[in-house]
Amino acid sequence: MQYLLLLYANETGWDVMTQAQQAEGAAAYAAYTEALQKAGALKGANRLQPTSTATTVRIADGKSQVLDGPFADSKEQLGGYYLIEAADLDAAIAWAARCPGAGHGVVEVRPIWSM
Repeated sequence: MQYLLLLYANETGWDVMTQAQQAEGAAAYAAYTEALQKAGALKGANRLQPTSTATTVRIADGKSQVLDGPFADSKEQLGGYYLIEAADLDAAIAWAARCPGAGHGVVEVRPIWSM
């Protein structure tokens, strides 16, 4: 079964890190991604640009409304995701617990609803 691991964190956190901390963080994500690849679990992954680049679209009274920025204002923002293959929810949770994002934010685990 496929699961989406949604990584939430304070997007300004990276900017206040030292270069050494950033390098350590990048290495941790590279190692995690490699572990997913070696296990055959990785189906896709990407980082997202900051919420300041977001555009929100909704329909009101039959007309499109386009707004700059994210819909929700929160302390943690969606910063990226991993699409993984796992035997069950427990296995997906185990992968989420290994994700570096769980150490400085939240990793939400969502099963994919195949269409």
